[in-house]
Amino acid sequence: MSQAFVLAQISDSHLFAQRSGCHHQANVYENLTAVLLAIKNQPVIDAIVFTGDLTQDHSDASYQLFVQAFTESKINLPVYFLAGNHDEPELLERYLSKAPFRKEKLIERGQWQLLLLATKSATPAGVFAQSQVEFADSVINPNKFQLVLMHHHAVDAGYFIDRHGLENPLEFQQFLSAHPSIQAVACGHIHQGLTLPITLPKRSVNLYTCPATSIQFDRQADGVKNNGQPPGFRLFTLADCGQITTTVCYVEV
Repeated sequence: MSQAFVLAQISDSHLFAQRSGCHHQANVYENLTAVLLAIKNQPVIDAIVFTGDLTQDHSDASYQLFVQAFTESKINLPVYFLAGNHDEPELLERYLSKAPFRKEKLIERGQWQLLLLATKSATPAGVFAQSQVEFADSVINPNKFQLVLMHHHAVDAGYFIDRHGLENPLEFQQFLSAHPSIQAVACGHIHQGLTLPITLPKRSVNLYTCPATSIQFDRQADGVKNNGQPPGFRLFTLADCGQITTTVCYVEV
């Protein structure tokens, strides 16, 4: 009997150069380390995927601090990563270059393929580029199941962050329609743990969003506001039959 693949998704750490840096009254380094320790204490985790927005102040030191958080937490699971709209892909590649970090954008385990697709653009909004379509088309095995992970959300969440969502959602929907073996999509960016349906002509695919390790957005505000929820992460259990079980976890700091 095959063992299910268990994935922890983290997102939106928004670190500063200093450990004492606060984002809307939250010490984001302490929040990140609390989440990492909670993940480490889970009974079974096979991998971690970080879905972007590592930095808030765009400093090299913030990337180094991200690595330090994993070192201090003694995380030895493979950690895969994507760039968010705040990040520079070159700095991610430079600083997240040694274990436990892995630069691959395709993870294969049992009957599952996990695709990490880049959506960073020149603006805070996201773009699903043709290069990502070509990459996905080249690796997707229609006889397996896929979970797509990205930074930006591909369907409206119903609050201010929609101004910075995916700019070409129709192209993304066409991509999903062309690959019926894709079971679900996961993203960061919106600082909430929601389940949002993406309605396609012949089926619906769930978009699972990830709570941030930094702050959770107040969905009633017309801009960035901390709603006071603790930092969090999302767990996925991917069974070989194609079933997805997912839980949003919050961590008291």
